[in-house]
Amino acid sequence: MRDTGLDEAIRAAGGVGALARKIGISQPSVSNWARIPAERVLAVEAATGVDRSVLRPDLYSERHPNSGDLEEVEAARAQEYALLSALLARAPDQDLLDRLAVLRGDPSPLGVAHAALAEAAGRTNVERVEREYFNLFIGLGRGELMPYGSYYQSGFVYERPLARLRADLRELGIERADGEVEPEDHAAILCEIMAGLINGRLRAEKGADRDLFEKHISPWIGQFFSDLERAESADFYRRVGTLGRLFVNIETEAFALPA
Repeated sequence: MRDTGLDEAIRAAGGVGALARKIGISQPSVSNWARIPAERVLAVEAATGVDRSVLRPDLYSERHPNSGDLEEVEAARAQEYALLSALLARAPDQDLLDRLAVLRGDPSPLGVAHAALAEAAGRTNVERVEREYFNLFIGLGRGELMPYGSYYQSGFVYERPLARLRADLRELGIERADGEVEPEDHAAILCEIMAGLINGRLRAEKGADRDLFEKHISPWIGQFFSDLERAESADFYRRVGTLGRLFVNIETEAFALPA
């Protein structure tokens, strides 16, 4: 039985098929919904004009400001950024590979990407994925890819984009960790900061995650993930690239919606 929020979206779109077309997925996928999946709420809102609080009141109803509970969507965003950070910072060990191998995905593109990552984790091993990570990001002299914002925006590392990022991080009270050798515009570090801003581990004003994303992440990281998907050395990490690209697209679309 469909819930009222999904019924309202279908009515506003002009039918199940019309809703599926508007959000770019198959009609059977929408037909199988009992309610709108959390990761689809913002896309359905944009496509139908039905407010998110109507589509999923369990996620977007007002909460007591001191409850300390993250909304489901915000928790999922933080977890996604944390996963990408962990995979980009270093090659996964056996424990992480084992945990990734049991991921399950729904029929959404992001869900399919999770399932593909799980399949890749299940058929690789630590030795292979460490060699892959080395070839991609370290290499003899340099890796196949350079996961730095400055490089993607200027062609060089340690350039003006990094200086601007450091200035904004200082405003947020975020300091470089002792012993950290990578510059702050490394994709893994930026994903870690985003996770901290979303889940409250890094205290900042509301909207700080949006500002950081739009100024220092969105201009380049989608291209980085696309390059990772196509990298010659990538096998397991090709699936990381797909997951990152899809997630960044979702973030970009969500932040483009009126506040």
